[in-house]
Amino acid sequence: MNNTEQSFLKELDDKLWKAADKLRANLDAANYKHVVLGLIFLKYVSDAFEERQRQLLKMFQTGEADNIYYLPRDDFDSDGDYQQALADELELLDYYREANVFWVPKTARWSTLKEKATLPTGSVLWTDDQGNAVKLRSVSWLIDNALEEIEKSNARLKGILNRISQYQLDNDKLIGLINSFSDTSFSNPEYKGQPLNLHSKDILGHVYEYFLGQFALAEGKQGGQYYTPKSIVTLIVEMLQPYSGRVYDPAMGSGGFFVSSDKFIEQHASEQHYDAAEQKKHISVYGQESNPTTWKLAAMNMAIRGIDFNFGKKNADTFLDDQHPDLRADFVMANPPFNIKDWWSESLAEDVRWQYGTPPKGNANFGWMQHMLHHLAPTGSMALLLANGSMSSNTNNEGEIRKRLIEEDLVECMVALPGQLFTNTQIPACIWFLTKDKGVRSNATGAAFSDRKGQILFIDARNLGYMRDRVLRDFTFDDIAKVTDTFHAWQQGDGYKDIAGFCKFASLDEIKKHDFVLTPGRYVGAEEQIEDGEPFVEKMARLTGQLQEQFAESKRLEAEIKRNLGGIGYEV
Repeated sequence: MNNTEQSFLKELDDKLWKAADKLRANLDAANYKHVVLGLIFLKYVSDAFEERQRQLLKMFQTGEADNIYYLPRDDFDSDGDYQQALADELELLDYYREANVFWVPKTARWSTLKEKATLPTGSVLWTDDQGNAVKLRSVSWLIDNALEEIEKSNARLKGILNRISQYQLDNDKLIGLINSFSDTSFSNPEYKGQPLNLHSKDILGHVYEYFLGQFALAEGKQGGQYYTPKSIVTLIVEMLQPYSGRVYDPAMGSGGFFVSSDKFIEQHASEQHYDAAEQKKHISVYGQESNPTTWKLAAMNMAIRGIDFNFGKKNADTFLDDQHPDLRADFVMANPPFNIKDWWSESLAEDVRWQYGTPPKGNANFGWMQHMLHHLAPTGSMALLLANGSMSSNTNNEGEIRKRLIEEDLVECMVALPGQLFTNTQIPACIWFLTKDKGVRSNATGAAFSDRKGQILFIDARNLGYMRDRVLRDFTFDDIAKVTDTFHAWQQGDGYKDIAGFCKFASLDEIKKHDFVLTPGRYVGAEEQIEDGEPFVEKMARLTGQLQEQFAESKRLEAEIKRNLGGIGYEV
């Protein structure tokens, strides 16, 4: 985005967040996020629907599209008949579904919400299919009715839209939120009189993602269960390069990895000379999430961005109720909760997924890893965020599993991350990159990969990043590029070199000498100190002389202080 578009989005974020944050006095972040994100979703589907209506209206009147019914004005006796024919044609559902636009019934459209929300309670809103008068009960009921009508009309959305009446919010507060969203133009936006090249999907997708991050910060530890910091997600996606194929996240939270994969295709379209919209047809996403409200957040996140998804029939435990048992994915990415203790069930004892050893009952880390490997295609690649202990622990069979993974040549790269990256934990973390094929191959972009069998790349990124505030660290674009470029250069054998203190590739024999410990710091060594060119003997003589001068000056100052104190009657 250019600077103008970034400024527009920042001001929009601030404005909408201030409006939403007024609910904090009545609800905690874990609850009011559902109210706010539900309204964002309603605004999106309504905006997209109205945008499609404008396109259709133009085509009805001009006959520009072969597959759209042409309505010439001369075919009608009066202007009233003509306008009614246009209105009737605009209400045909197929015109919207063929363009992958959600159908929004009249009672669920944003214009209806804004108009009806300010009416007195008990006012007649419309008549139902049986001719009965429908009256306004409350603004939260009006919003829930819209969500329900949209679910009824769109099978893909069934069961994913969270109702808000349960939170018992005042009408005035909800009207204020509706007005805040209404005051912003999500279609054909302008900033200080300058038109912006942003579509409603881009803007509302950005707002949704921004709000997820803000709610995660507000919720603290609980918020981190559904939100992985954007810079870490971006780093993993840039390293794996998911241009096409099946993308899977077995601990998907709100679906951040899928959103980033979608953005990745858009951002790299020009440099790879392909059409982004066409390329997206070659990506399919699969996810799983145990928390029911988080499962709904992820589905809404995909719907806002127009990403087709398969999140299983329901929210479910990944280990005990795998929603994609037959899936073999080309890219697997996940940030599961670290070091889960209460994950085990005796039904898992002889599970087919434990190909490299049974994980300890008191820690799920290597359970997640082997579940992901089980679902990885023969030529696929995966990335897994885990606590640093996974790189060195030898307790309860973890060391043996790690040894098997290394001996089977599945580990491709290890990245040590700096601390304070996560909203929900201060536990130091790392990224495991694994693949079942480290031989000569090419990726979806056509880039040729060198034979890296018997090797593992180690990257120590602990010194990268900056403190975004007093609590959280973040990566810059340059930090992400540094790690990503290093990984790709090593994969492709083009321009890679070991850098002391940052990166080094090691053979399996060398790793064996380190007892199969994968901590990057053991391999990359210390950062080289910049030499100033001064011979050691001369430097030592110069520094010794400076030290003697400083000692002498110290003695002089000490004598001066004693003399001054003696002059006023103090003995030292």
